[in-house]
Amino acid sequence: MNSALLKHLQQERAVLETFLDLLDREAEALIKSRFEELPLITERKAQLAERITALEQVREQRQQAAGFGLGRTGGDAAAAAGGSDLQQIWRELLTRAAQARDNNHRNGIMIHTHLDFVRRSINFLRAHGQSLYGADGQHKVGLGNGHSLASG
Repeated sequence: MNSALLKHLQQERAVLETFLDLLDREAEALIKSRFEELPLITERKAQLAERITALEQVREQRQQAAGFGLGRTGGDAAAAAGGSDLQQIWRELLTRAAQARDNNHRNGIMIHTHLDFVRRSINFLRAHGQSLYGADGQHKVGLGNGHSLASG
């Protein structure tokens, strides 16, 4: 059980490390306004989140089959019973999981900040009778009366 659980925890840790790297890429894209990268990052995040959930479920099944409870308490108990190597990888896994949660929250705040800025900008322009785009979808430049100086 110990070697199988150790291997499984190593696999979970590796997936979490990949997830953390992706969260860093997402943060960088947000900070540098490379919004075109976000759809692919979001898709990959969803795939990794599914993989993490599946690995957690398998781990909990293994914990339960070995006589330990589910969740963190069961994981703590299984790691304590498994020796120092298992305890070390369990601590690393918990640390990375906490980092992933915090980094994902940070990125969510950045996304909502960008969205709020866009909403406020649009509302400001609407409130002042300024339109960014005409009915034809073309970008409107300036606030004039619609007569171009170049047209005479």
